[in-house]
Amino acid sequence: MYLTQGLHRSVSRCPDKIALVNGDRQFTHAELIDRIGRLAAALAGLGVAEGDRIGILATNSAEYVEYALACPWGGFVLAPINNRWSLTEMAYQVDDAEITVLITDEAALPQALELRDKCSTLASIVCYGAAQLPDDCLDYEDLIATSTPIADRLLAGDSLAAILYTGGTTGVPKGVMLGPGQIMVSSMGSLLSAGLPNLPERFLHVSPLYHMAALAGIYQQVMLGSTQYVLGEFDVHRLAETIERERITATTLVPTMIQRLLTLIETTGADLSSLIHLGYGASPISETVLRQALRLLPHLQMCQRYGMTELGPVATLLTPADHRDITHPQRLRSAGRAAMHTEVRVVGENGEEMPIGQVGEVIVRGGNIMLGYWKKPAETAHALRGGWMHTGDMGYFDDDGYLYVVDRLKDMIVTGGENVYSAEVESVLSLHASVSSCAVIGVPDPDWGERVHAVVVLAPGHDTDASTLREFCAQYIARYKAPRTVEFVPALPLSPVGKILKRTLREQHNTSMGQPS
Repeated sequence: MYLTQGLHRSVSRCPDKIALVNGDRQFTHAELIDRIGRLAAALAGLGVAEGDRIGILATNSAEYVEYALACPWGGFVLAPINNRWSLTEMAYQVDDAEITVLITDEAALPQALELRDKCSTLASIVCYGAAQLPDDCLDYEDLIATSTPIADRLLAGDSLAAILYTGGTTGVPKGVMLGPGQIMVSSMGSLLSAGLPNLPERFLHVSPLYHMAALAGIYQQVMLGSTQYVLGEFDVHRLAETIERERITATTLVPTMIQRLLTLIETTGADLSSLIHLGYGASPISETVLRQALRLLPHLQMCQRYGMTELGPVATLLTPADHRDITHPQRLRSAGRAAMHTEVRVVGENGEEMPIGQVGEVIVRGGNIMLGYWKKPAETAHALRGGWMHTGDMGYFDDDGYLYVVDRLKDMIVTGGENVYSAEVESVLSLHASVSSCAVIGVPDPDWGERVHAVVVLAPGHDTDASTLREFCAQYIARYKAPRTVEFVPALPLSPVGKILKRTLREQHNTSMGQPS
């Protein structure tokens, strides 16, 4: 299977059906495939060769979807950039991936220009939506209009298709290499495992498309022949209005978005009855929120997907049937069962499989596993030892094969759907003169699921406050990674060998909030 396969099928079956909608713009399948072929030709005309990396720095848009399809069409490697990262983080990715062309929207154009000044490989900036462009930038629509479509390379199998960067436990991001095979195995396996029909949707993209889960959604919906709608920055009122106006049938959200959407339905009476399929990830959903969702939207079919970028991205699913099984409410705390395209195990320190109910590291094997980490052979070998992807997540199975994720070896914090690695934040905090030692943990938050919380020991004779430390961190890392709250303590809990006991910190914080861990 190849990533653009569904485009060709849709053009042969229904060329005049609407394929893509963004605001007041819409394109049929025939128009979309023509634009994709032209965009691929335009990139080749800029000197991009097969296998070269193309970046995009933008919010969700129709152009983002076109980019995601034009890259495999031309045999190029897509390397989307998180537009919430700091400029330093962005520059690292551009340099590491050796990105030669960067597509951007008007809002991110100033950052794109700074990146070109900082990064030697970045030769061309292509911008869309700008009223006026600098002379040394290229206009996206002009390039499409003046280019002749090239033939689809039909990129398939283990050919390198994408490099998706994840935050690193050491503070250095890693580029996850994925091919069409890994992405399509995960996408098709997820549909099959969830029991969803092979029928087109009216699908709304809400989550940022630089995330693997959202990006994979593009290819999945192309395979189904869906009409895809694109929403820019998340706004719950715009989300509800779009679902109601366009009669959206499916979307993917994170639990915090779901909570806000349900609250809005309660207060405004918005008619979202068209919404049938709702996927979510990043964290389990509470039973209270689920019951509210099924009360307000009784026909809703919900599906939780657990995984990571390295898994293309899905490993396990909690299916619509699981969400409606009132005889096993505890399963809502689980990540579901292994998808049909994966094997999932829980193992101990020596690789031995753990008995039911006992905690160990979650490892995954299947056709969805990444090709490796870009330019990091040692890290690749460590992560994929024995042919299994070692996730770094800790969990256990119940008697029926449901996986419960209880902790993260990598101390990753999921806040508002964004991944934050505590070691990265700690390394920045430690640069501040007033910080003697620190630990960063995720704590429960009603709006964000988890929030980044720092526990700080001040250096002797120094003083500071939470606001100052937050602003200091924002100079080095994205603002969503900076601690939302800071707690100053005389000492951190330590093990006999001097290791900070983060589990103790989490337990103390949860207990103080009346939420025993």
